[in-house]
Amino acid sequence: MNMLEEIKSVKLIDLHWWGIDLSITKSALIIFLACGLVFVFFFLLSKRVKLIPSPLQSMVESMIDFIRSEMLQPLGEEGEFWLPFLITLFAFIFTCNLLGIIPGLSPPTSNINVTATMALMIFLITHVAGIRRHGFFPYFKSMLPPGLPLAVSIFLFPVELVSQIARPFSLAVRLFANMFAGHAIIIMLVSLIFIFNSYLAVPFSVAGNVAIAGFEIFVGLIQAFIFTYLSAFYIKEALVSEH
Repeated sequence: MNMLEEIKSVKLIDLHWWGIDLSITKSALIIFLACGLVFVFFFLLSKRVKLIPSPLQSMVESMIDFIRSEMLQPLGEEGEFWLPFLITLFAFIFTCNLLGIIPGLSPPTSNINVTATMALMIFLITHVAGIRRHGFFPYFKSMLPPGLPLAVSIFLFPVELVSQIARPFSLAVRLFANMFAGHAIIIMLVSLIFIFNSYLAVPFSVAGNVAIAGFEIFVGLIQAFIFTYLSAFYIKEALVSEH
């Protein structure tokens, strides 16, 4: 069994339009499934909101309160504008991570194309929000400390641009590497059955997979939180920076 064969994108529906490859891959199908699950979850939960919350409602409300208080508190009332986006981002990433535990499915977040696209989206949202708030030139001028000599500013500005570009790269690689590694270990444990070609390997493979799957739930939760937290931090920094 080749673990890379399991993780790589597999075309299910071959589509091309004006020379652009729009084929539906296995990862894309799992992304659609994750989007549907997130929508259905919050839709059904919103229809069953009670004054005395259920355990599930309490858990979701705690998550919302944490994002509002810990990630968006400096934005004040404007933080409410970004709250639905960050909640959806967290729920989507966590759902994608969880789907990878199901046999036969691989988490879309183990595909660098998926994580890079999400990171690029955060990069664009961050800077567009900052430019809209402060203006184009004042926003980029604020990347440097005030009062610097022109020669120093000319030297530091490219350095700051590189650090800004490195942010989405770090977001993409961190999420991809963690989810890829976890899924690869699960596939490797399953492959032990075929490598040894013996039923004696089955208990060890199953036990190992159960342990890794439990750990993957924790890792998936942490990685979804980190991605969402850093995204909120970048957006908050772009909006509240002094200009």
